[in-house]
Amino acid sequence: MKLGYGDFVKMFRQAIQEIQANHPMLSKLDSFGGDGDHGTTMLRAMGCLEKGINQTTNGSLGDLLNNIGWAIMGVDGGATGPLLGSFFSGMAEKAPATNQADIQALAAMFEAGWQNLSTLTQAKVGDKTLVDALIPAVDTLRAAAQQNQSISIALQTAAAAAARGAQATQAMQPRFGRAKNLGAAAMGHPDAGATSVSLLFKGFAEGVNSHAG
Repeated sequence: MKLGYGDFVKMFRQAIQEIQANHPMLSKLDSFGGDGDHGTTMLRAMGCLEKGINQTTNGSLGDLLNNIGWAIMGVDGGATGPLLGSFFSGMAEKAPATNQADIQALAAMFEAGWQNLSTLTQAKVGDKTLVDALIPAVDTLRAAAQQNQSISIALQTAAAAAARGAQATQAMQPRFGRAKNLGAAAMGHPDAGATSVSLLFKGFAEGVNSHAG
């Protein structure tokens, strides 16, 4: 199984739907230690994602990801725009020229996305940030590529890993953002950014679920 340009569009649009359906919950989670606007920020980011899709008319996967990345980078609302934008732009660096991605190419794209995002933050697993969901998902895809798993199963497993990572942030003290000043008082709720990432990966998995292989 390989994913073509249209499959990535389906992935991304399903991710948009996940954020749209859950943005009130994301803002509520953010209210426990932040400004309470993360859901609204993610809605704007998803609007930019759709804009990037609509801007790309040549069928180039690399151009699609670059257009999405640059669009999201301009989103107001703290670090969300730059971080997510850099992730998509990083994915573009490894987008196959054939516009067809097998599991190895897909894993390399997500790895490149993480590497690009990591240049903007010192956060690591355990710091109660989006990294707590993103790293497990990327690691899962890397392992899936080594085992030559099907893309649909790999993305489902990555989404589950991201969800577990996000849930685990309940027991963490935040090390970044406004919430870090609260220390232990910010514990007991999942991180909004990590939860957003888990929803994105859920959308990615569901977007290719009908394209089994």
